[in-house]
Amino acid sequence: MITFTEGKRSNFCDGVSRRDFLKVGALGMGGMSLPGLLQAENELGTGSSQKAVIMVFLAGGPSHMDTFDMKEDAPSEFRGEFASIPTNVSGIRISEYLPGIAKQMDQCSIIRSIADTVNNHSSYHCMTGRAKNGPQPVGGWPSIGSVVSKVHGDHMGTPGYVDMGGGIKSGGFLGTAHAGFSSGGKGRYDMAKQSGMKEIRYANRKGLLGGFDKFRRDCDATGMMNGFDAFNRQAFDIITSERLAKALDLKNEEAKTVKRYGNDCKSFLLARRVVEAGARFVTLTTGGWDTHNDNFKKLRDKNLPNLDKGVSNLIQDLRDRSMLDDVTVIVWGEFGRTPKINSKGGRDHWSKVMSVLLAGGGMNNGQVIGASDPKGSEPADRPVYLGEVFATLYRNVGIDVTEEQLQDLSGRPQYLVDNGMRALPELVG
Repeated sequence: MITFTEGKRSNFCDGVSRRDFLKVGALGMGGMSLPGLLQAENELGTGSSQKAVIMVFLAGGPSHMDTFDMKEDAPSEFRGEFASIPTNVSGIRISEYLPGIAKQMDQCSIIRSIADTVNNHSSYHCMTGRAKNGPQPVGGWPSIGSVVSKVHGDHMGTPGYVDMGGGIKSGGFLGTAHAGFSSGGKGRYDMAKQSGMKEIRYANRKGLLGGFDKFRRDCDATGMMNGFDAFNRQAFDIITSERLAKALDLKNEEAKTVKRYGNDCKSFLLARRVVEAGARFVTLTTGGWDTHNDNFKKLRDKNLPNLDKGVSNLIQDLRDRSMLDDVTVIVWGEFGRTPKINSKGGRDHWSKVMSVLLAGGGMNNGQVIGASDPKGSEPADRPVYLGEVFATLYRNVGIDVTEEQLQDLSGRPQYLVDNGMRALPELVG
């Protein structure tokens, strides 16, 4: 609730009493105000945390055998057309069309034995760690982004969970307040002047924003802001923040950086900027990975070069800004693809095994976890489960899955991962 009154009761600037002014912060649930939530967050040590996750969702399901799990000794009908190249970590080889990632493998890890993915063109299991057709709590499972938003909250006006593609729309039993903020839908519409909008309507919006700015300047000029504690000041900042809108405007980025990413990979740059603005979980997506035909041409001509450019630039940017230890990057799709090439030169859906690339997050990187069999058909060593990956991501943003529980709509507490799954000890031990 945001309330401004025009009555005579006035103790502060712009005719707003202390009681009315503090209603700006009354955005919490269950009677807790936003300043109260921020104070609680500060006491938990999460308010100043810059830890975040960027999830790169490869819609359609990328071929594990043509990216991060090459099988050059397999028969030709399995091996495919691509060769592998060495990385900067001895013994780790990946596709020849991922040279940028290969140069930064010491900052990355590969899981080659994901064993419980689902043959479904949906990001649901990659966002919740659970099968869409499995048991559901009242209200449905929330995505990891929604959980992070719920536990850690917004930061200086930037939503905790920003969905730039690849996420799931609802917040599950956590509700729409914690659903992903869509940077390209209505949310983006509300942050910019749209073509066709009447000038008078735009002027009214601009005037309202200007009124907020003037109100804030006047308050600061009279010293009123100094009269509030730090948490009320932060609540006021959230109401008037422009951080996300500025992060999504690449005019605010150095031209050489924009050029380095290029138009095809600008979502990777935007994701970095949104994290810098305070988001704690960001999704982005690149499509075209459902390669039932012409697999090698599609990967060679577009998909792999774009993925390599986007991921390698993102990792380098995070390193240059001393953010990589705090930000985890995960790259995956719905499932792997068939080891045997079909009659159309493509690979079909394959949910028995999948590869995942992870980077940053302060993890023990520069390693491969697990292995598939010689033909890339199923896990042969150290099967890894979605719950373990999710527990690792939660751990990297400061959430302990052994302790944290959230209530579903029936009031029943729910753990964040199933079956007692824990963070991967190879990465965080």
